[in-house]
Amino acid sequence: MNREESHYEVIVIGGGPAGCTAATLLAQKGRRVLLLEKDAMPRYHIGESLMPFCWFTLEKLGVLEEMKKHEFVQKLSVQFVNSDGKQSRPFYFFQHNDHPSSYTWQVERSDFDLMLFENAKKQGVDARQLTKVTRVLKAEDGAVTGVVATDADGEQREFHAPLTIDCSGRDAFWMSKNSWRRRDPLLKKVAIWTYYKGAMRDEGLAAGSTTVAYIPEKGWFWYIPLRDDVVSVGVVAERDYLFREGRDPAQIMAREAETNAWIKEHLAPGQQFGEYWVTGEYSYRAQYCAADGLVLAGDAFVFLDPVFSSGVFLAFKSAEMVAEAVEAALEKGRYTADQFEAYGAALCDHVETMRKIVYAFYEEDFSFGKLIKMNPDLRGRLTDCLIGDVSQDFQELFAGVEQIAGETEPLDYGMKGAPSGELTRA
Repeated sequence: MNREESHYEVIVIGGGPAGCTAATLLAQKGRRVLLLEKDAMPRYHIGESLMPFCWFTLEKLGVLEEMKKHEFVQKLSVQFVNSDGKQSRPFYFFQHNDHPSSYTWQVERSDFDLMLFENAKKQGVDARQLTKVTRVLKAEDGAVTGVVATDADGEQREFHAPLTIDCSGRDAFWMSKNSWRRRDPLLKKVAIWTYYKGAMRDEGLAAGSTTVAYIPEKGWFWYIPLRDDVVSVGVVAERDYLFREGRDPAQIMAREAETNAWIKEHLAPGQQFGEYWVTGEYSYRAQYCAADGLVLAGDAFVFLDPVFSSGVFLAFKSAEMVAEAVEAALEKGRYTADQFEAYGAALCDHVETMRKIVYAFYEEDFSFGKLIKMNPDLRGRLTDCLIGDVSQDFQELFAGVEQIAGETEPLDYGMKGAPSGELTRA
């Protein structure tokens, strides 16, 4: 491999939404970008429900027309259902936001992520699959200067760049290697999910809605309609609650479905298929946003409880922001961790906005119906959070939430870069 083939301006680890977005946006600026994905595309991934403000990232990537061709299920609202089956008034996005972004989609991530990966290639990214990054290359001062990766033939290859973006998802390559993962102390939940064919769908505007259905102990079901008469169904709750009678996921799902009349009714005509998936303690943030020569984005930086379907949105948001920060660093020729602290602080501020609402959701005395009944004028502000418009001033909303749920202490992780010269592994 000659120098031209192995030297880039930016290396991106991970071919999911964050990685493809960061790589594409930098390629659009004329940068020479290498994108490395360890799996074969397409591949399965959870996280099917988008937020409306994903529209703006999809527009920048140039894939809105492609989204329409895929005929993904349109998502027009979010609705909440209490345990006796009573539905709240849906949060219809178009009633609040008169813009094409007033609807979004429920996506099969295998097709969605492949679309983003192929789009990155079309826009000039050197995008490679079945290429797993195993370690980084470092200069004498410890700064990251590239990566070593194993390709589909088992060959180890070195790739060089002044900046690497870790978008490796929940595998969190750099975070895991350096013990940077900091779990959210109050969001230690477990999720179990699977898929149904032929389950009931609501009619009209609610046909593609995401439904959040409550169960005891502040647990909840998600119910996400997909194409081809398939529904993604998952249950989220505290570990001790879900596993109180054993760990068989099928039995747990069946038991908990009995506790919510709406879920029970909607699943009744359907047939479960495929495997059951389980994950736990998935809310976390990295201790630092960057090291010298490397910066984190997407789930490799932060992941928040999925009750509001924020996963892809936060991946997109962080990718846009990190692409701007990386472009600025390249223009200055400065690649130290402190160059990314403004990015880290800004992203963490957006995450804190959503985290406060997530914390309130799990408070025993809190409900969105109660919040709106006490403060009718806050419905619009709450909808802003649900659609992903997180750049606004939410002090009035937070004051209303705190009336019921109390204050949420912010987490101070992720806003700073690692001190230069700090010993890192990878």
